[in-house]
Amino acid sequence: DPRGIYTCDTERGKTSLQVHYRMCQNCIEVDAPTISGIVVADVVATIFLAVAVYCITGQDKGRMSRGEERAPLAARGRGR
Repeated sequence: DPRGIYTCDTERGKTSLQVHYRMCQNCIEVDAPTISGIVVADVVATIFLAVAVYCITGQDKGRMSRGEERAPLAARGRGR
């Protein structure tokens, strides 16, 4: 990491230079708490989505489709 304060001793005296260095123009520094927050939020969102899908698909178990209701009527008409 080249950032920091550099000093140079010359015959005329001591001179300091502060260096700011970035690897790219749009870099963002991410620390451990930020990464752990992203991971926890992702896990919570995934669990929420799984529960929502389970609840939505579980509601159709007791209902019969329209085709199942009409099948016995069609079979009665053929037997006559």
